[in-house]
Amino acid sequence: MFGLTFEKLLLIGVIAVFVLGPERLPGYAAKLAQLVRTVRDMANGAKDRMRDEMGPEFDDVDWKKLDPRQYDPRRIIREALLDEEPAGPPAVSPVSRPSTRPEPAYLQHKAKSAGGPVDATAAAAVAAPASPAVTAFDTEAT
Repeated sequence: MFGLTFEKLLLIGVIAVFVLGPERLPGYAAKLAQLVRTVRDMANGAKDRMRDEMGPEFDDVDWKKLDPRQYDPRRIIREALLDEEPAGPPAVSPVSRPSTRPEPAYLQHKAKSAGGPVDATAAAAVAAPASPAVTAFDTEAT
């Protein structure tokens, strides 16, 4: 609490006893006690009002999880990086290519103008160079 330890609070209390004197000290102690009670009542009133407005969901909330002191970016990143991956294969499927491609329009026109039949496999071989074989996804490389 603001870097105040028990020793520092005790020292402040001893100094207050000497500065205030025995005549005024009981009055200030009573005012301090009244202030502490007022703050506690305000906190309890806010808690009761929150419980009334949220209803039964109030008891289900994990308040420690919502504590802003829990949000340490280093811890969050460390936990995200150390999360274990699912035990199954990766969700990436290999790419499948169609066995025959449709013939491009310019080859169809060329074949018709030459007067010959349109050969889909020959046209596909001319239209696109041979593509490399599809390789499976290598999980060890990542």
